[in-house]
Amino acid sequence: QVQLVESGGGLVQAGGSLRLSCAASGRTISRYVMGWFRQAPGKEREFVAAIMSGGGRTFYADSAKGRFTISRDNDKNTVYLQMNSLNPEDTAVYSCAAEANFGFLTMSFADYDYWGQGTQVTVSS
Repeated sequence: QVQLVESGGGLVQAGGSLRLSCAASGRTISRYVMGWFRQAPGKEREFVAAIMSGGGRTFYADSAKGRFTISRDNDKNTVYLQMNSLNPEDTAVYSCAAEANFGFLTMSFADYDYWGQGTQVTVSS
């Protein structure tokens, strides 16, 4: 059993930056693929980024490339999402997730086994 808790969300002006954190407890996530998803009001949940267990391989949605960076610190059992050049279209609840069974990068939310409660990111014009 893994518990995931996101933090770092809040209100930021367009063009600003935020760094989200996902702290895991219950067991180590060092061998899990980790991902970030987001969901805006009235829209479907969408994939943002994923990272392999070793941290060397990453995958990003087109909307995130060049602006967002996913990273992890396995010693701290924590995953991060650095978000730069934010715009109002980035406003959403951001959730982290862990894939514990297969170990491959995936953008499908159905492949992930554990989820955090989400943290709100609001970008003002």
